[in-house]
Amino acid sequence: MNIFKQFIKSFYSPKDIAMFRFQGIGKTILYVFFLVFLSIIPSVYYFSSALINGVNAIEESVKNELPPFQIENGVLQAEQDAPIIINKEDFTIIFDSTGTVDTEKLANSDNTLAILKNDAYFIAGGQVQSLPYSMFPDLSLTNESLLELLANADSSLPIFIPLLAVVIYIFASGMKFIEISILALFGLFMKKMMFRNLQYSQCWRLAAYSVTLPTMFFTIMNSLQTVVPNGAIINWFVAIMILFLAIKEIPQPRKK
Repeated sequence: MNIFKQFIKSFYSPKDIAMFRFQGIGKTILYVFFLVFLSIIPSVYYFSSALINGVNAIEESVKNELPPFQIENGVLQAEQDAPIIINKEDFTIIFDSTGTVDTEKLANSDNTLAILKNDAYFIAGGQVQSLPYSMFPDLSLTNESLLELLANADSSLPIFIPLLAVVIYIFASGMKFIEISILALFGLFMKKMMFRNLQYSQCWRLAAYSVTLPTMFFTIMNSLQTVVPNGAIINWFVAIMILFLAIKEIPQPRKK
């Protein structure tokens, strides 16, 4: 059975998932990479779009709407009494040298750049990236030097975005392999409960296909930019239930 048929079967057929335990580990690993590739498409798309729109929006705001500022010794300095929030179509810029913005609430934002007192945050496609100024002890940045930096960044985006996509893919793959490995441990516990003869490597194969449905569900939700409450709990519950049903389809060993 080719990888695309396995992908479809993994949505609804625990019996077929149970049969996949006999296939080579290499094919299962390839399937995981295929699944991760599909799952990151919305994040990469929205992150790239926000990055392109963000560079243009920031450049315009720095020229016309932000007060004179300087980032030096890891601190943003500007003459302002309250945070400045600038909305540019589907992109938001927050400028705050007063330290009053709650960084914990930034995770709920979409397509946002927050230039804060000690850190800069970029939020897009459900991804939150933070950059403490203290990481660059010799950093000295003003309005003029930031505009020069943005001009260079704009010309580098065709190179930077593919590299960023590769980094996201590698990170997502690592997290998915960890998730599958943990799920396989649950499989060992369940196979003892149901008296099935399974090795860890076979449980890992079953776990790899059991995560298909929850992974693609959250991929669709990400593409719709919809937040699912208690998403982590739902993800694990669905994956464990599918794995349970797949193990249940495996015949018990015959008694001598």
